[in-house]
Amino acid sequence: MEQILYRYNPWWEGDFRTETLIDRPRLTEILIKQLSAKDIVFLTGLRRIGKTTALKMLINHLINKKNISSEKIFYISLDDYLLSKHSIIEIVDVYRKIHKLSFNQKIYLFLDEITYQKDFEQQLKNLYDTHNVKIYTSTSQSASLKIKKAFITGRSKIIELLPLDFDEYLEFKNIKINRRDMHLYEKYFEEFLQTGGIPEYVLRGDIEYLKELVDDIILKDIAAVNNIKDIPLLKDFYLLLMERSGKIFSINKIANILNSSPDTIRRYLNYFNETYLIYLMPRYGKTNERILSPKKIYAPDLGIRNLFTGFRDKGSLFENYVYLKLRHRRPSYIYKDGIEIDFITEDKILIKVKYSSELNKKQKELFDSIKAEKKHIVTGFNDLTKTAVLNM
Repeated sequence: MEQILYRYNPWWEGDFRTETLIDRPRLTEILIKQLSAKDIVFLTGLRRIGKTTALKMLINHLINKKNISSEKIFYISLDDYLLSKHSIIEIVDVYRKIHKLSFNQKIYLFLDEITYQKDFEQQLKNLYDTHNVKIYTSTSQSASLKIKKAFITGRSKIIELLPLDFDEYLEFKNIKINRRDMHLYEKYFEEFLQTGGIPEYVLRGDIEYLKELVDDIILKDIAAVNNIKDIPLLKDFYLLLMERSGKIFSINKIANILNSSPDTIRRYLNYFNETYLIYLMPRYGKTNERILSPKKIYAPDLGIRNLFTGFRDKGSLFENYVYLKLRHRRPSYIYKDGIEIDFITEDKILIKVKYSSELNKKQKELFDSIKAEKKHIVTGFNDLTKTAVLNM
């Protein structure tokens, strides 16, 4: 095992290169702020969204900015078959023995793909309670965290990693726009609406990469894990979800279209949600309304949506992007007498998205009647940059 651990931790031998990694400074700063807290940090999100890169950029910060001894920093990917027969505790014990580290010496653990380990939550609790340790972990499975969260209640912090936003997209593409060329922003933003924010796809532009990403999640994280044999049905269902992105979703209608049962569709919908292939947004209202009313569907990334639907309906893509910018504020949609307002956040910020158009009379009446801390009508790129809540 020692040889495997050295392969994962090249900094132990002074060979740690980050030239091929592109930093997301805002994300790295969030992770840095968690260093002083005892909490176990769970970094979650879609496959290949950059979780491993984020962990390694933090490792780089610890070594080069905080001057932490490299042997006190340990990274491992727990989906490695060669480690599958060993518990996290056993692996960490081997690591401590390699560097002769006592339990009193603080170590930094970076445990990638944590949910591949059986009983990971109990092992993390043991490490948290008995070791002098700061733990960062990652997973692409939100369901496992929801189920196991009780074991580490009060000991954890969950950070969800989203695709690149427009500013990060420009940084990844190394696009710098001078003030005299500010008119170019809208052109680049339209390109962003087509490309989306999956980091590797932004850099490579290979559509096969996106196809492989979605197929991997459907086949490995959903079908294999849940023993689903009807792969064509799963893929047809996901296509329908992408076509309905930004719309209120009816389980019964989709069940009729696919000639399947509502229970099966409901179960599959949860699988897609648990693996971050879709996002579900509830209706605003009392608890029973939020639970019983149909959800709105949003794509996890604009590029993935365009893969299935083609690049069309810029207004809907724009709304999807606004949702991603608001997701951390736990938005809901408002629906009354056949009129819909796109978003009201948990902290009572009301937003209506009208791409290159204006509210009609009934929409304006409903918009004006709703009590909110702040109200914004977002009609295009300029409004997007001026609306503070969408730039936080």
